[in-house]
Amino acid sequence: MRNNVVFALSFITLFAIIFSSFAQNAQTKPSLVERLGFPPNTKLLIINADDFGMNHSTNTATIRALRVGGVSSTTVMVPCPWFMEAVKLVKENPQASVGVHTTLTSEWGHYKWGPVLGRTAVPSLCTDMGYFHSDVPFVYLNAKPEEVEKEVRAQIDKALLAGIDVTHIDSHMGTLQYAPGYHEIYIKIAKDYNLPCRMAGRELMKKYGGEYLIDKADELGVLHPDELFMDDPPTIEATESWWKERLAQIPEGKVSEIYIHCGELTPEMKATTGSAGRRAADTDFFCKPETREYIKSLGIELISYKELRYLQREGKPMPRVQYGWANE
Repeated sequence: MRNNVVFALSFITLFAIIFSSFAQNAQTKPSLVERLGFPPNTKLLIINADDFGMNHSTNTATIRALRVGGVSSTTVMVPCPWFMEAVKLVKENPQASVGVHTTLTSEWGHYKWGPVLGRTAVPSLCTDMGYFHSDVPFVYLNAKPEEVEKEVRAQIDKALLAGIDVTHIDSHMGTLQYAPGYHEIYIKIAKDYNLPCRMAGRELMKKYGGEYLIDKADELGVLHPDELFMDDPPTIEATESWWKERLAQIPEGKVSEIYIHCGELTPEMKATTGSAGRRAADTDFFCKPETREYIKSLGIELISYKELRYLQREGKPMPRVQYGWANE
């Protein structure tokens, strides 16, 4: 009996030591902020401009925001007709962090685009006219996953072939991020190209049963922000107050991302989209020197996806850079 008690106590002691070791390791595991070379309580923020390459107005506004430091990265829509102008602007501004805005939808009524592979190669991605489907549910109802993967890889390959040093991927209208099967394709592609990707935060993913996707990305070594802030100001008039409130919510000790859509209020933009005013207002707000000072006053450090890609590929922090390289 005594031997059994001694054995039991020894087992409990051993279990306690092992559990304590695991708990200590879990507590001491460095956060993404620390792995990027910042103190643990730093507020890190990526401001990404989506839809680069969509049209001329988007291109000129996006490059202006990058040049003055209004945004820290952008993602380009490879299938769009103005992609090559975006390529030209990137080559003129090699400091820019430019990813691929993987595109499977064409949402505007009178301005359309289709797959870079063409309709015959990926017919399930297209309408009878050869354009992408107009909204995300139509993609899910019609598209074959193998054609989705084929087209997305072709878009990244085309960006690389054009000379863009691709820093990350995200998803136009969230198509690759809303359905679990699509999200798994997305993570797989990010891993294969050794690129970080946009993902929603763990709490939001957990709410919708997608927490395992965060774990999958982490298991594969695919880096992503800790938090993703979505939505737009409710009115043009509320632009400044709404964004200031949102910026004030950026948490300590995490890498956060917000995204905007840049644009100039031109006849082209008004004819292209139903959100021309919103795009112009957001661009103007983030390009203001006062906004950049406000961000600094909150103790927020701007980074881009370049830092995440460098850490993912090199396993160490990238040397610090300054966002914005032109006084305009």
